[in-house]
Parts: sequence; structure tokens; C-alpha cells
Amino acid sequence: MSDGTVHGGVDRRRWYALVVVCLAMLMNTLDATVVNVALPKIQHDLHFTQAGLAWVIDAYLVAFAGFLLMAGRLGDLVGRKKVFLIGLAGFTASSAVCGLANDPTLLIIARFVQGATGALSTSVILAIIATEFRDPHERARAMSAYIFVAVGGGSVGLLAGGVITEVLNWHWIFFINLPVGVAALALGVLLVPENKGLGVREGVDIAGSVLVTAGLLAAIYAVVKSSDYGWGSARTLGVLAGAVVLLAAFVALESRIAKPIMPLRIFRVRGLASSSVVRSFLFVGMFGCFFIGTLYLEHVLRYSALQTGLAFMPMTLIIAFFSSGVTANLVRRFGPWRVLLPAMLATIAGLLLLAQAGVHASYFPLVLVALSLMGAGMGTGSVPLLTLALSDVPAADAGLASGIVNVSQQVAGAAGVAVLGTVATDHTRSLLAGGDALPAALTAGYHVAFLVGAGWVAVGVLAAIALVRPSRRSATRLEPSAETHG
Repeated sequence: MSDGTVHGGVDRRRWYALVVVCLAMLMNTLDATVVNVALPKIQHDLHFTQAGLAWVIDAYLVAFAGFLLMAGRLGDLVGRKKVFLIGLAGFTASSAVCGLANDPTLLIIARFVQGATGALSTSVILAIIATEFRDPHERARAMSAYIFVAVGGGSVGLLAGGVITEVLNWHWIFFINLPVGVAALALGVLLVPENKGLGVREGVDIAGSVLVTAGLLAAIYAVVKSSDYGWGSARTLGVLAGAVVLLAAFVALESRIAKPIMPLRIFRVRGLASSSVVRSFLFVGMFGCFFIGTLYLEHVLRYSALQTGLAFMPMTLIIAFFSSGVTANLVRRFGPWRVLLPAMLATIAGLLLLAQAGVHASYFPLVLVALSLMGAGMGTGSVPLLTLALSDVPAADAGLASGIVNVSQQVAGAAGVAVLGTVATDHTRSLLAGGDALPAALTAGYHVAFLVGAGWVAVGVLAAIALVRPSRRSATRLEPSAETHG
């Protein structure tokens, strides 16, 4: 009786801890999109230049993606709970500074700190879930909750940003993090389990940490700013070349030293490497839908910030439906591959439908159906990829694997926004130069971006067939015990 009670208490504690880490993830996800709809008022109040205003978004994205890998490995070395709590405390404090900022420079610096500390907390969340939920059924359910927050939070952020900016003011899009952050921090101290870190007594790979962080920062900076300077500009190519040199030096260093921050053996875990490649293609389309879709609704259909957020709500509700355990059950019953492929095809279909939405399109049925298909793709596509990524990773390397998963996701998202934004802008400019009206030129530019996004996800389908699809022989062998992979 007492054993069962203890076991039940431990089991409940794991699920409570999941709520805590998902709260932290929700704050990080919201802050990636909630600022978008408030940018005009921020620009007016703080007298931002147009170029400076972009850094309110870019500073967060660059820092967040740049520090993920190092933060994930740091969790393996010193303990994931410590890294999670430090990141959460820093994110909450920097949110307060953002809300109080009355100067453009201060806001940009605080946003950079938000991104860096957000990376600390986010980088270890998947590792905490993977190590706490060893049972495949429970892990799939926990991953579904994480996916809803990580993906659905983006559209929630658009709605929240619109409501808060219109009802209160832009400062409150940052202040709302304070009570959530304090509550998550207090509960995290009590509920989040600590792993025994590998230790740093024998030395920390400081050189490797600096190289990989600098390389990722440079790469993300080049991708994010390519929409301003162009992919073929000397500035973009020069920064990208510098990023390649830094990352190549990092790989060379890691292959030679005894205690690397990223042991290269991690890439021998086939599921982790292959799923990261496929995820990169899928998330270009996903993030492109949020970014280009928002621009289309606001600039062509003339939706307000609040209306735009409401327009994305069906997508959020569908993601919530599939994250409630539906996807976990599908993965358990059919296996990751048979769930992943329809999800990617649904994403492609949604993007192709959006490419048909014209200047005077009504929300129903075309836009609604397109966003619903995207929601179905997002809600069902990420769980099988996470299942494949983490199923064979040793517990000692779970933080590093979590960092790799997040880096592939964030870099793809930043690349998707930059590439699709540049494609749309260039096509619109060429049409305007030819005498087309602005609404028609904008719509045509967005159409091209949606088509490019659909093509990118289609390449991801081919990558999944080549890298993820199980062979007929292995599928037959694993059929009786498919749950072990679900």
C-alpha cells in the first residue's frame, strides 16, 4: 500500500513538473510572436527608426537560437534543474526590464537577454521530459503537451498581443510574464527533478562553447538580416562565411579533445540526426505560415491585430485537439512514420490553399480551411519527429539532444521567415515597378512565398522517405512491439 502511494506521488509529481516546464515554454513561445502586433506602438512611443525596430524581434531570435546548444549541454554537465531555474529567473527579470524600458537601446538589450535566458530554460525542457517519462505511452502524451505549447503558443501570442496592446498598452505584453514567471520559478524549485550532472571537475570545454555559440549567433544573424541586405550581398555572404569557419573550427576541436561540450558520437544516433533534417524542412513551412499569413491578413485583407489573432484561433484549437492525446495514440498505434507523412502532406495542402487566397478573399471557407490544415499538420507532425529524435538517446546526453532538436527548429524557423519574406518582398517590388497596384502586388508576393514554403516541405517529405521511413524488413520485425517506438 505504501509503495503504491509513493509510486503514485512520484507519478503525479512528474506530471506537475510537466506543467511547470510547459509554463516556461509558453512564456518563451509567446514572446517570439506577442511583440509583432505591438511594433507600431513601440516605434511611436520610443521613437525607433525602421531598422532599429526590427531588432526588437531580431535580438530575441538571434540570442535564443545562438545559445540553445551550449545551454543544453550545460544542463547535462551541471544539472538540468539548475539551468532551467537560472534561465527562468533571468527571463522573468529581463521581461520586467523590457516592460519598463523607455529607451530603444535598453529595450533591444533586454530583448537579447530575454532570448539568451529563454534559451537556458528551453534547452533542457525536452531533456527533462525524455528522462522523466521513460514509458513510451506517457512520453508521447507529455510530448503532445509540449508541442501544443511550443507550436500553438505562436498563434496565442498573436491574439494576446492584439488584446493587450489595444486594451492596455504595449508595456503589458512583457509585464504579463512576471506573475507567470514567479509562479513557475517557485513551483519549479519544488517539483522539477534534478539529474546528477556529468560534472565539470575535469574541465569545461570553454573554447568549444565560445566557438559554437559565436558560430550559431553569426549564422542566425545572417539569416535574419538577409531580408534587409539580400542573400547575395557581400554583408550576408561574409557573415555566413564567418559562421561556417567558426562552426568548422568547433567540429575540428570537438573531434580532438577529451571532454567536448558536444561529443560528435551524438550524431551516430540515427533517429536524432535524421529527424532534425526533416524537422528543419517542416518548420520552414510552419513558421512561414505564421509570418506570411499574418502579413497577408493585415496588409491585404486589412485585419486589425485582434482580428488577426482571432483568425489564427482555429489553428490553435486544432493543435490543442491533436495535442490532447490524439497524436500520442496515433503514434502508439501506427508508429511515427505513418503519422508523420500525412502531417507533412496536410501542411503542404494548407500552404497551397493559402497561395490561392486573393485580394478580396473571404475568411470562410478558403483561409479557414487552409489554416485548419496547417493546424492539423503542426499538431500531428512534431510528436513523431520528437519520438524519433529522443527514443535512442542516452540519458546522459539528453540535454545535448534537446539542444540539437531546438536548434534545428529555431534555425529553420528563422531561415523560413527570412527566405519567404525576401521572396515575397522581391516579387512584390518587381510587380510594383511594372505598374501593378499595391494590394495585387502584395498578394502575388505572398503567393510566391506560400508556394516556396510548400516546396520546401515537399523536399522534407522526400528527406523523410529517404531517412526516416523504416525499411519493409524492419517494419515487419517491429510490428508486434510498435509501442516501444511510439
